[in-house]
Amino acid sequence: MGKAEFLTPKAIANRIKSKGLQKLRWYCQMCQKQCRDENGFKCHCMSESHQRQLLLASENPQQFMDYFSEEFRNEFLELLRRRFGTKRVHNNVIYNEYISHREHVHMNATMWETLTDFTKWLGREGYCKVDETPKGWYIQYIDRDPETICRQQELEKKKKQELDDEERNAKFIEELVRRGKEGKEEEAPVFTELKRENEEEKVAFNLNKGQCASTPAPKSSSLGPNPLQAIPSVKRKESGPASSSETKDKKKKSALDEIMEFEEQKKRSLRRDHWLHTGIVVKLITKKLGEKYYKKKAVIKEVQEKYTAIIKMIDSGDKLKVDQTHLETVIPAPGKKLLVVNGGYRGNEAILNSIHEQSFSATIIIDSGPLQGRKVESVQYEDISKLA
Repeated sequence: MGKAEFLTPKAIANRIKSKGLQKLRWYCQMCQKQCRDENGFKCHCMSESHQRQLLLASENPQQFMDYFSEEFRNEFLELLRRRFGTKRVHNNVIYNEYISHREHVHMNATMWETLTDFTKWLGREGYCKVDETPKGWYIQYIDRDPETICRQQELEKKKKQELDDEERNAKFIEELVRRGKEGKEEEAPVFTELKRENEEEKVAFNLNKGQCASTPAPKSSSLGPNPLQAIPSVKRKESGPASSSETKDKKKKSALDEIMEFEEQKKRSLRRDHWLHTGIVVKLITKKLGEKYYKKKAVIKEVQEKYTAIIKMIDSGDKLKVDQTHLETVIPAPGKKLLVVNGGYRGNEAILNSIHEQSFSATIIIDSGPLQGRKVESVQYEDISKLA
């Protein structure tokens, strides 16, 4: 029986029948032909074209199996990466979505007999994380893309830096608390036992606020209190608070000096890997955006996620979104205002005093904040930038 002519009722009926998915057991991977029923598949296996393909495959069967296995693996993993990412998902869900495409590579042409074998192989080779549950096998894609790995390393670096800052602050607070406790222990009052030299002497307690010690009442004698005994006690009372206040002042001054020194060291070591600030003038150092923007100056209008900035070109007025790595700071003329973008004085406005070209540094005078008027030397070029 001949083949139906084009656009005849018979040909149209065959096309309608061939639409959609057919049974996998009636598919020939070597010839890439899908048969609709068992009789059609039997006739195809007896055809000359199929016999030629079998003879060709019999010369090197391992080569064909490796080729189909590699195609099946690549397409399966690409679907898993694009569709589900690094989420944990059942292997049957991915396989059903994979075989919904008519021209996919069938598993009966690969080195794996079942989907379970293929799932175990993915786990052994390190392509995915696999685990078996009562509901079946679950797989999770392992993303080994270099860009993704670099992004994860940057996130880990940021988290580590934040943790280091928190630990440093916690240690500083613990040190202050320890010093405060030591000071309190030294200044603790000393309680003595109350003794009475004469049994006839009357004891009176003064319960006024601010006084915790008992004072003995004068003797009830006609001669009155002995002035020679009263003078040393007065001297002891007067000398006690004065000496303690002096020691307190000395201790307070020494603690403040240490805290100030610690703060200075902390400011000097306080550096970040991001330096973008709004309102500063920067220069584009990349040619990816075009030659017309290369080495041109711009003003940062907005900072997004610390490492990305929206800039406005000074010459053309164009707005661009660029990364921090494509920008560099601009050094103003001496006497002009600038902003400290990194280091211990980060965020303070200053005035450029002088430039040291040999050491690529500058001397600035802080012009804002509590440190106004302080002169700072050896500030690197990348730590300061011109204000717009």
